[in-house]
This record gives sequence, structure tokens and C-alpha cells, in this order.
Amino acid sequence: MHRNISTTKAANLPTHYALPSGDKIPAVALGVWRADPGEVGEAVKTALKVGYRHIDGAWIYGNEAEVGQAIKESGIPREDLWLTSKLWNAFHAPEDVEPALDKSLARLGTDYLDLYLIHWPVAFKKGANTEVDHELTENPYPTWQKLEELVEKGKVKNIGVSNFNIRRLQNLTANNLKIKPAVNQVELSYWNPQSELLKWSKENGLLLEAYSPLGSAEKVKESLEVPEVKQIAKDLGLTPAQVYISWHVQRGTVVLPKSVHSARVVENFKVVALPEDALERLERVAASHKPVRTVDPSKRWGLTFGTENFRGR
Repeated sequence: MHRNISTTKAANLPTHYALPSGDKIPAVALGVWRADPGEVGEAVKTALKVGYRHIDGAWIYGNEAEVGQAIKESGIPREDLWLTSKLWNAFHAPEDVEPALDKSLARLGTDYLDLYLIHWPVAFKKGANTEVDHELTENPYPTWQKLEELVEKGKVKNIGVSNFNIRRLQNLTANNLKIKPAVNQVELSYWNPQSELLKWSKENGLLLEAYSPLGSAEKVKESLEVPEVKQIAKDLGLTPAQVYISWHVQRGTVVLPKSVHSARVVENFKVVALPEDALERLERVAASHKPVRTVDPSKRWGLTFGTENFRGR
């Protein structure tokens, strides 16, 4: 027989997290991956009107110019916004890093980023489409040194990584870094909760960001039908999406829900502290199944291992 969860809420959830630089990153962002031209601008405008101040994008998404135009039209001062972009695999060669950043800056219509991430721990060879440069993949330090220079130049405020597992983080931070990664953006969802990585990251002062927090387009419908989540949502007067997004923030991560539908953009911005028993139930059911990744381009890139475990040659 079902027992209703306690209505006693946990302490208020953070609206921002402090990074080592002292900058405060908003806990909820609008993700613009898979947001098509002609749609992403309106989604950004809606988000900014609702109260979002964190927009998470990337060069490879191909929509930075439209995002930049929407930001300009919003009239919100640049200093009130948090803009993130990512360095694509084809630009890991040290001489290519700053030109790639400059293209993102120009398209976004800004002279600096709040956060710049290495998009994947996989470097491509110059002019070789998706052929992996194993040497640069296994030794990302030269790429990282260029990111550190961009901070020194004021073009970037904070730097980090994306899609790095623990071994790859340790591989990078074993070098004599001037600036340690502030953030690691990874796939985190009910289907792929990554509890070990979350624990390790907290112990090592690294903030995780959760992309595809509802399970990506391939799993979101199934995510919203999980019985335990639907019950928690019913008990608390929330939608299942709001339960998931609140869960991510309560776990101590930045969360990046993506939608181009105005009603969902608004819905996804409501974050509520879940009662402890609801939180525990959600953690338990998320850990009760085999982890499933929905974002893994390994085969497309000709890798013999999944990107989560890719070790190069």
C-alpha cells in the first residue's frame, strides 16, 4: 500500500553555486542542444523573461548566432547573464583553441564567456573529420594550457570539461595546472545517475552539471511515466519534470533542462526542495536498474570503447 510522502520540505535549495574563482553560477540553466534554428531564439527569450539567467550552449550546436541575437533583444545587461560554450573536438590543437573561442564570442555577441568547457575528452586530427588524435586525447594538457591563457586574457572567466570520467579527470589534473577545472558537464538522469562520479566530484571540489536531466529526447517520455516519480509529483503538487529538476539541484548539481516549448521552459524553472523521504526514494529507484546512457557518439567516431571508458590506444 502506498504511503504518502512527508510534506515537510528540506532546506531551501541553492539558486547558485560558488566556483573556485568566486563567481556564482546559476543552478538552473536553459540548455540549447538540439534546439533548431527559428526555435531556439524564442526559447531563449521566454527563458530570460521567466527569470533564467544561465544559457548553456556550444559551438557544435550551430545556433550561437540566434542565441546571441535573442539575448541582445532581451535587453538584459550582459553582466547579469551567465553564458557557457564548449570547445569542439576538432579544435583541441593549441593553435586552434583561441580562434574557435573567438567564433563563439562573435556569434554570441559578447567579448567574454562565463564558462568555457572542453566538450569531449576526445580530440580529432586536423582536417580529418572524426578521426581521433590519440596523442592529444590522452594528453589534454596542451589544450588546457590554452584555456588557462584565455582566462588570463579575460576572454573566459571560468574553465572546465564535459563528458570526462574519473580517470580522465585524474589524467588532466595530474599536470601542474594553473587553474583546475571548475565544472564537469555530464549526462545525469534517472537512467544514468552516476552516483560514484557525483561523490568523487564533491570530494574533489568539482561541480557537476547535469545535461539531459530528463533522459534526453529518446527517454524523456519514459522518464515522465516512472510510477514512483509520478507519485512524488502528485503528492507534492509538481509535474514529474519538476521533480527530476529539483532532484538534480538537491543532489548538488547545476541542471540544464532543454525545451523550445514556452510552457515547458516555464515549467522547468520551478525548483522545489523535496522532502527527505522523497529524495531517498528517488535515489533508490534511480539506482535500482542498470545505468543507461542515451548520449554516446563513440561508434560514430570509430571508437572501440564507449566515450565513458575510452582510453585511446
